[in-house]
Amino acid sequence: MTNAESTLTPLAECDALQFDWTRNAPVVKIVAALEAARPGSVRFVGGCVRDSLIGVTPKDIDIATTLTPQAVIDALHAASLKAAPTGVDHGTITGVADHVGVEITTLRADVSTDGRRATVAFTEDWATDARRRDFRLNAIYLTTDGKLFDPVGGVADAKARRVRFIGAPEDRIREDYLRILRFFRFSARFAGGFDAEGLSACAQLREGMSRLSAERVGDEFTRILALPRA
Repeated sequence: MTNAESTLTPLAECDALQFDWTRNAPVVKIVAALEAARPGSVRFVGGCVRDSLIGVTPKDIDIATTLTPQAVIDALHAASLKAAPTGVDHGTITGVADHVGVEITTLRADVSTDGRRATVAFTEDWATDARRRDFRLNAIYLTTDGKLFDPVGGVADAKARRVRFIGAPEDRIREDYLRILRFFRFSARFAGGFDAEGLSACAQLREGMSRLSAERVGDEFTRILALPRA
């Protein structure tokens, strides 16, 4: 048994009710196609898992997989499903079933970062993929049989409405300075305040935002302004 398998936790009965979307026909078709290519290769991740755990209906479904992007494309085509290479350089393929798109991303490890983007290598290690993400509550995985993989303590943070960086906040921010704005957006959306350690790191490293493109910064500000008002 691998370490990832040994730390799987079944969903609590009260939480399982929030994951009805896993049984939606388009999701079932896409998962079945990928699992037919390699059993155990699929887990749901990110916002769809986080939101469901706090009782919010997710808008988008994201899948992480040990399959390579080409293997994902081949698996979808073998099941007569569409595959759009929407971010193939970073390992992302959009699978389409019944006119519904699901983003499917191969597990990744950062090879190098420059504060704006990462050079990635594909991996089959779920914990490695988790550690490269930004916040703990965004690094929760759900297997297709309803078990949680939570290597960085994301479930507790989601339930407590805390937004904290994974590992040292300074390290996560230096990987991509856009995470400063994302920290404020996610804290405003999910938390009752700001994590002190994260806030201090954002203030310390704010000058790094000058490296970012106006397009990325503008897009993030648009998302912040679109947040519901109290």
